[in-house]
This record gives sequence, structure tokens and C-alpha cells, in this order.
Amino acid sequence: MTAESTGGPQESKGTIRVLQLYPRDMNIYGDWGNALVLKQRISWHGYTPELLEYNVGDGFPVDVDLIVGGGGQDSGQLVIQDDLQLRAGVLTELAEDGAPMLVICGLYQLFGRFFKTRSGSVIPGIGVLDVETHGTDERLIGNVKVATSEFGEVLGYENHSGQTTLGPGVRPLGTAAKGTGNNSSDGHEGARYRNVVASYLHGSLLPKNPAIADFLIRTAVERKYGTFVPGAPDDRYVVLAREHAARRPR
Repeated sequence: MTAESTGGPQESKGTIRVLQLYPRDMNIYGDWGNALVLKQRISWHGYTPELLEYNVGDGFPVDVDLIVGGGGQDSGQLVIQDDLQLRAGVLTELAEDGAPMLVICGLYQLFGRFFKTRSGSVIPGIGVLDVETHGTDERLIGNVKVATSEFGEVLGYENHSGQTTLGPGVRPLGTAAKGTGNNSSDGHEGARYRNVVASYLHGSLLPKNPAIADFLIRTAVERKYGTFVPGAPDDRYVVLAREHAARRPR
């Protein structure tokens, strides 16, 4: 349902500020699409989206409601690592305060304790998530289907050689029913801590998984305004995309 189909523009219920982390260097396999989905669904729910970007050297925006970040090559992680450490305090504070966040692949790794590359170099993380990642010679690649208790079936695509293991301070996003997930041994995919959602799934993730998008939006609205009044998103194409993705082989 759109504003046009209901007789014209509706009064906004409030503004939600979405910050995309490092889109210049951490935006691979369509991860920028996650920010676009959030922008559209915020509008469908009757709120006004404000989409912001943060890149290396920028001033960090104030009053951020929702954070999203994508993946990148090892070279991209090296570019942002020092700047990310400078922002560790504010990002940790936001996470601990319940701000919703979605971090994919490379930023999932750097939100953990460290990423040790195949060559033995250690890229320190910011420790928001109790996870650690080790680079390997094995590449985990292909379509993934994840069974979760809170978001139902999650669909996406993985392509990573870093393998992540979870510590006791986080829980997995779900169990990989198809594909590999965090690593080649335990069957887990992604991580959950407070209102942080972390995953290896590209594709982009959110166009095929609106339950995650709506969780992030609802949490941001409730944190800012106290209550969330949902709208009526148009999910016709979501249904088709999910049906197609579910049929794809590994």
C-alpha cells in the first residue's frame, strides 16, 4: 500500500535516522540494498526515513536510530580498521543502549574481537560481539537457508573465507538448513546480541527477509518514541523473491 493508494500523502509519525557504516569501502554483493530496504519500509510504516552515510574521516552523526553495515574484501577492512577503532566507544555505547544494528560479513567480523587473516595478520575488532574470526583456505560460497526462532526462515547468499566462532556472550541468528554459515563445523549462522543482528548473508539480505527489516525498524521506533504503529508494507515482490530464492540449489 502506498500513500497514493490511500488518497495522498499521510502525516509522518516521526523521523528515523538510518546510518550506513563505511559504504565506500564495505559494500559488496549488494549490501547497500539493505539501507534502501530500510528506507522504503520505514516510509511504508508511516515514518520519515533519513538515510545517512559514515565513511573514514567523517564526523559521526548524532541522534542515530538504526545502524547498518556491509561486507568487503580484506583490503576494505584494512582501510577502515583504524577509523573503526576510533568509533568503537560510540558504537559500543549505542549497542549496549539497545540501538538496532545490522552488520553483514566484514563488519560482522570487525564487530567481534578480532579477525586473523590467512597470512597471520590480526585485524582487531571493536568487541561489540563475543565472536572471533580466522581466515582459512576454504571458501564458503553458495545459497543459504537458515532456520530461526524469531524471524522464521532466513534466505541469503554467502561468500567468505573467514570462519567465525561464537563465544558465550552471543547466540546464533539461526541454524543453517542449507549452506554453511559461520564456519564449516558447528552449523550456526550469524549472531545475535541485544538488538544487533549479524550475518554472513548477502544478496542483499533484507529484500528477501522483511521480518528482520521490520524488527530493526520497530525496535528503532520503540526506542525513540515508545510505541510502534505499523503500516501496511507492499510485500508482493518479497513473496516472489523468497519463493525464487528458496528454490535455488546450494
